[in-house]
Order: sequence, then C-alpha cells, then structure tokens
Amino acid sequence: MSLASAKMNFMDEDASSGSGDDANVVDGNKHQPGIPSNSGRRKRSRKATGDAIVDAMLEIAAASKMRANAIVKSEDRFSISKCIKVLDEMLGIDQQIYFLALDLFENANARETFISLKNTSAEMDDFDLELDELELTAAAAGYHYYSSITKQPCHSLSPSKGCGFMAEVLNGHGVVFQEMFRMDKNVFHKLCDILRQRGMLRDTAGVMIEEQLGIFLNIIGHNERNRVIQERFHHSGETISRHFNNVLKAVKSLSREFLLTPNPSTPPEILGNNRFYPYFQDCIGVIGGMHIPAQVPAKDQSRFRNKKGVLSQNVLAACTLDLQFIFIYPGWEGSAAGSRVLRAVLDDPHQNFPHIPEDKYFLVDTGYANMKGFIAPFEGVRYHIHEYRGANQLPRNARELFNHRHSSLSNVIRRSFHVLKTRFPILKVAPQYAFHTQRDIVIAACVLHNYIRRECKNDWLFSSMEGMTVDEPPDVDEHTDIGLVSSVQDQVAFSMRESVSAEMWNHFMNGWDQW
Repeated sequence: MSLASAKMNFMDEDASSGSGDDANVVDGNKHQPGIPSNSGRRKRSRKATGDAIVDAMLEIAAASKMRANAIVKSEDRFSISKCIKVLDEMLGIDQQIYFLALDLFENANARETFISLKNTSAEMDDFDLELDELELTAAAAGYHYYSSITKQPCHSLSPSKGCGFMAEVLNGHGVVFQEMFRMDKNVFHKLCDILRQRGMLRDTAGVMIEEQLGIFLNIIGHNERNRVIQERFHHSGETISRHFNNVLKAVKSLSREFLLTPNPSTPPEILGNNRFYPYFQDCIGVIGGMHIPAQVPAKDQSRFRNKKGVLSQNVLAACTLDLQFIFIYPGWEGSAAGSRVLRAVLDDPHQNFPHIPEDKYFLVDTGYANMKGFIAPFEGVRYHIHEYRGANQLPRNARELFNHRHSSLSNVIRRSFHVLKTRFPILKVAPQYAFHTQRDIVIAACVLHNYIRRECKNDWLFSSMEGMTVDEPPDVDEHTDIGLVSSVQDQVAFSMRESVSAEMWNHFMNGWDQW
C-alpha cells in the first residue's frame, strides 16, 4: 500500500469515529455527534497542514537525539556557512533582519530550526492548528524563531552607521577616534574609499566597509579577543572572524604599493645634518631585525625559541630615514641569526628585495656582515648610544666616532619598530592565530604604518619620535657568524668604511665642535 493511500485511510478512519459516544478528542474538548460533513473536511485539511509542520519540527528532535552518533554530519548540515548560504538565497530580506539572523546563527539550536523551517516558513504566518502537547511545544519553538526574524526590531543602528559603538566613535572626538582605530579620521575614511573603489572589500547587508575596517583596527590596535569585539560591535563571532580575515587580506595586498622603493638620491635627513653629510651621502636606508612573540605548534617550538628563551618570529625589515618601511620579511624562526635571514633573502629572487643602485648602500647593525651594499659598524668597538654617555662620552678614535654616528643614523629602524608596536600592540604578544595569519598581520601592520606616514605627516605617534632616540638593546643576535663573514666580505666595502671613518675623524680633530 502506498504512503498516500495509508494517509487517506488513516484520515477516513479518523472521520468515521466522529459520530456517537466515541467522538474525537482534540485539546480535551469532546465533539458532539451530528457535525456537518464540511466541518470534518476542514478539520482534516488543518490536520494535514499540521502534519507537514510537525514533521519539520520532529526533524529537529530527531537530529538532537542522533547528534552523538552523527555529529559530523549534523554539524555540516546545520553549519553557520550553510545557514548564511540559505539566508543569502532568500530575496527581499530587510538589512536589519539579515543582521539579526547572523547573530542568531551563533546558537546551534537556532541554526537547526532555521534550516528545518526554510521550506515551510511561508505557511507559518497564520497557522491555526489543534495539536497534542508535545507537537504544540515543538511547533511553538519554530514559530518563535520565525517571529524573531520577521517581527522583532533590530537593536543596533542602521547598517549605514554600523553598531552603536561604531557610530559613537565616528561621530565622536578625534582623540577618541585615534585611540580606538589608531589613525586620524580623514586617514581612516580615505583608506575606506581606496578599499571600496578598488573592490578589495564590499559593503555587506549588515556590515559596511567602515565597520569592517574598524573591527580589524580595533583587534590589532588593542590586541582584543574575538569575544570582546563581539560585545563591542554586536556581531557574532563568525562575522567578526570573517571580516577580520577579509580586511587582513585586502590590506596585505596593498604592500607592493605602500612599501616604498629606495630613492637613490641623498635623503634630506642626511643633507641637512653636518654630522652625517657628506660621510653617509650614499646611504638609502637602514636594515634591522625585530622579534615578535609567536604561537607555534609544539613540534616547532625549539626552532622558534630565541636567545632570550621566548617563542618568536624573526622579522627582517628595511626602512627609509623617514621612518617608512621599504621591505618586510616576517616568519623566520626566532633562533635564526639576522645575518642568515638577510643572506637567504638576497639569495632568493622571489623575495623581491629592492634593487640597490650602484655605489649605494644600507646601514646594518652589528648582527650583519659588512659587504657591498651593506655597511656595518666596526666590530669590537663600542657602538650603541648608551655606551657614549657619562665620563667616556667622547670618541677616542676614528672607529669610535664612525660607530657613534652610524648608530645615531641607523637608530631610525628602532624608532620605526617602536612606532609600529606602539600603534599595533598585537605585535607585542603572541596572538591566538594560525602562524600564517601571524605573519600576515606583521605585513599588514607595516602597510598601514607607511600609509599613515604618507597621508598624515603630523600623526601623533610619528611626531612623538621627532628628535628622539630609541636606546633599546637589539632584538637580533649581535654576534655575526664568522663563517658567513669570511665567505661574503667585500674589500671595497671595507675600504670605503675605513676611508669614511678617517675623513670623519680628521674633520673632528680639526676643531669641529659637533660629534
């Protein structure tokens, strides 16, 4: 017998029992004999409609009972991504309803209800069913969710202004905006325009690009966890994570544009200073390294443990004397020496290290070899600024004078690192992300650093570094690998360093009062 025939027989038997003393009981009310036949047909029609909806509700109950035996299948069926896909296929959804639905998808039961009701929700606006207690409870649960996404007003502001926090910061005082998003308002809005016009990001039904960027900057600018950002912006954890990764990818893609190519002309910072000109007139930038705390799997921890015993990634960077990054290469193990990282970069053309014009060079510190294109201080001679303080502050020979001025000029890389970490404190700790994401965060932070420097010369963090010296111990190993030095030393570079130091000392000894 077919299922349809069985259903009809069941309904006919139900109707035939509606006469005499054994009448049907629905919701505890006895029906009296003699009811007209059209009432029975209406009742059977309502019963059939009720069966369809109850079947949908019972799917939820069955899924709950079977979760322990089919957890993988169940999670896939009721996943957040599946719910979002179904939601996107529904036409005419109000933006506020869409936004609320995304928040509700954080709840596993709500996701199950949504998927189970997607084919029957159109029938639920005016259902009037007479069901037993268990079926009524199941139907009420589904109807309550349906009502929540079609009748309840959204608690947030319109998507054009984002959540209340976002609107408050955008319309608030500039100092508050700087503190929350780590840049000035005009710089922020211009960056949003770039990302929107180039199609790198797009406005969604519930989150505009301004809010997406705000979420990203709030995370890396304050090292906030996902849960904190959820409460602040009134979005689900999945929404926060999705937009964070989208913005990270978009900002990283700007690296080729905002990481500068070295200018072969003498930098104004050298031209305008008699301590550096003409001795360093061919310098085009400074190279240095920094260690950023990292989260890595247990099997990799020995390689990422640096000389201080901290798990870190070794980041090689080059910057201009204007505090802008030229090149950034994160992701090396914390145990790797800076000189080895630089050599690996130079040996790999795919790393796109900037071309060094003929007779030009970068300044490097004591952790790197002195070679063509890279001028290091003299080894075995005091170098750092703090070593020239107190009773022994005056240099005693040409090499000490050279090292002191070399240190003063190359301090720009430490100032750049200082501004970068101050603006984005996520770089001071080991963030809870996959390692490839930790690497990308470093690149994105440097891109934003350069963008802000280019668009806002009077940025408060950059302004605070004018005339300042960051006298901190270097992150990298200061002891150059001897084997590496002997294999790459360049006599031209050594001779040039000697001649510059001799000329510098001669001018100093002949009455020049600045050193």
